[in-house]
Amino acid sequence: MTSRTVTLLDVARVAGVSKSTVSDALQGSGRVAEATRERVRAVAEELGYRPNSAARRLRRSSTGAIGLHLPQTATRLDYYMNLAFGAVARAQEEGLDVVLLAPAGVAGSASGRVASRVDGLLVIDPEVGDSAVPGLLDAGVPVVTGERYLGPAAAPSGAVICDNAASLTALLDHVTERGARHPAVLAPAGTSAWATALRATAASWGQEHGVAVALRTLPFAATPQEAEETTLALLRTDPAVDAVICAPDGAAPGVLRAAATAGRTVGTVSGRTAGGATSGRTIGGATSGRTAGSTTPGRTGEVGTHPRTPLLVASCVDGTATRSAEPPVTAVDLRPAAYGRACAELLCDILAGRTAPDTVRRHAWALETRASTTPPC
Repeated sequence: MTSRTVTLLDVARVAGVSKSTVSDALQGSGRVAEATRERVRAVAEELGYRPNSAARRLRRSSTGAIGLHLPQTATRLDYYMNLAFGAVARAQEEGLDVVLLAPAGVAGSASGRVASRVDGLLVIDPEVGDSAVPGLLDAGVPVVTGERYLGPAAAPSGAVICDNAASLTALLDHVTERGARHPAVLAPAGTSAWATALRATAASWGQEHGVAVALRTLPFAATPQEAEETTLALLRTDPAVDAVICAPDGAAPGVLRAAATAGRTVGTVSGRTAGGATSGRTIGGATSGRTAGSTTPGRTGEVGTHPRTPLLVASCVDGTATRSAEPPVTAVDLRPAAYGRACAELLCDILAGRTAPDTVRRHAWALETRASTTPPC
């Protein structure tokens, strides 16, 4: 027989048991003696039996798909596209399709229709102001969030989180070690856990180190033009700024353009640079690969007060824009494809009963240091 013609009844006849026993034996359910279970599986394998996946999903009230909800601005950001590809790849390994949910179609009473179409949901960077999120969290299916949801709603079944406070702290520490004395952070507006953590960390780091961190806010998905305008205004009103850390994905080239317009050289803070520094990679606060030589801060003096004082530039999100910029921009690699994969894996584990609900997993980031914050060798 071919795999297309073999049925449960065929396996039952050859194994000498009932059709229901074959079904229980192959699904690992029911009260079936271990010897019988092994015989049925051996017969099924010998005959080339393949279960009807559509029928199996119907019996289990399963759709064979999971839903993916991204922020409304995600369509033009590399980060979320890479994240989605990672989620799809992991779901496919589990035999699940991924349905991309339109934000306008899942608010309010529509959540019930969403639940009928998917076995579970991935909700990425949920914002308190997103009217769709409460309905998704209360849709009646397992939900895994990428980052925590800070608003009032049903708790998700699980979450995958990054230590965003630690990543911004690493960037601030890095530019300080490179000689910066008056850093600025262009933080994202909005109510996501990521945006909230970055704004809070900029303030707390400044207080802890006795440094006045100039904090400006940009839209969550700010364009390079918006970043350029904000940076130019910052440098004109506060010319002492000697490092700019930009949060929104893809906005760093705008900071570089603003620096050029203001006549600021990017990559070295005059008189306070490390000797013999090279590019390197820091993972979760631990350095791997090549490291810079020792940093010896010099006197502050007049540095940072002249409009042509060099400027260090870094980004909270790595991507094509930071890697291909001139000079290449130091950035936090949030590993979006791996992050999407981790979110999908947690949801698959919950759906399959391999992991208990309320599980929280952590995702590692890496600091990629490049020419925008390192002096030439």
